[in-house]
Amino acid sequence: MAASASIYNFLTLLLLCGIPYTFSELVKEQPLVLKYHNGPLLKGKITVNLIWYGKFSPTQRSIIVDFINSLSSAVKPKVPSASFWWKTTEKYKSGSSTLVVGKQILLENYPLGKTLKNPHLPALAGKFNGVGTVSVILTAKDVAVEGFCMRCGTHGSNRVGRGRVRGTFIWVGNSETQCPGQCAWPFHQPIYGPQTPPLVAPNGDVGIDGMIINLATLLANTVTNPFNNGYFQGPADAPLEAVSACTGIFGSGSYPGYPGKLLVEKSTGASYNANGINGRKYLLPAMWDPHTSRCKTLV
Repeated sequence: MAASASIYNFLTLLLLCGIPYTFSELVKEQPLVLKYHNGPLLKGKITVNLIWYGKFSPTQRSIIVDFINSLSSAVKPKVPSASFWWKTTEKYKSGSSTLVVGKQILLENYPLGKTLKNPHLPALAGKFNGVGTVSVILTAKDVAVEGFCMRCGTHGSNRVGRGRVRGTFIWVGNSETQCPGQCAWPFHQPIYGPQTPPLVAPNGDVGIDGMIINLATLLANTVTNPFNNGYFQGPADAPLEAVSACTGIFGSGSYPGYPGKLLVEKSTGASYNANGINGRKYLLPAMWDPHTSRCKTLV
């Protein structure tokens, strides 16, 4: 966040001073290298188990399940596609990471209450333990999670049994009523920076479409840096990872406060950049490409 803020302040200063630089020229001056720290990555078949904490409608659940299935779908979708976006992860030390939705648990009665602390997350993830799995905890819009507005979601690992093998987990929260300016942008007015009009969400649900952006980010970050010794830049406890290194970039020509050039659905006016299965459309963030050392967008 500090690096992003310093870049934004630098751009603002240049604009105010009338210095004739374009945003693209300025961005080119910023090197971006994610170092590989020699740790294991998640490759091969990866089972994604879902823990729905709180109340989600069947439609909301289907949007998210369809998204995960779209990433490794054998069905050839329209281009640009979510599966093509995901293929960039194959460039991280080579080898594919094929995601398959596994088991799902509905915890609609809030067994740990409506305010979760950080230790609750690995505890919930422990409901599904196993090698080659990712436990995804999805919290409903009325569930507060410690540090929600500072991160919008997180990923980590925990021990499986008494051995050294570790399982991985992700938490993503629905930000419809909790800091949507941070966690659901560009489908909501940003809390700071240029106040551009919010985009229309492709699935008609600001909270869920915001969750898709954060889930996409964390799935890519997890398979490329599952145990804090994979690909990242900066300190291991606060790293810039595969997608978090490209925060705020969704299409070509993006700059702070502007997500970039996107596709627009004529019938709804919704903005998107990826097609998925079952006719779904999604907005996915840029991902760092190890072959070019640039943030790669779909459009």
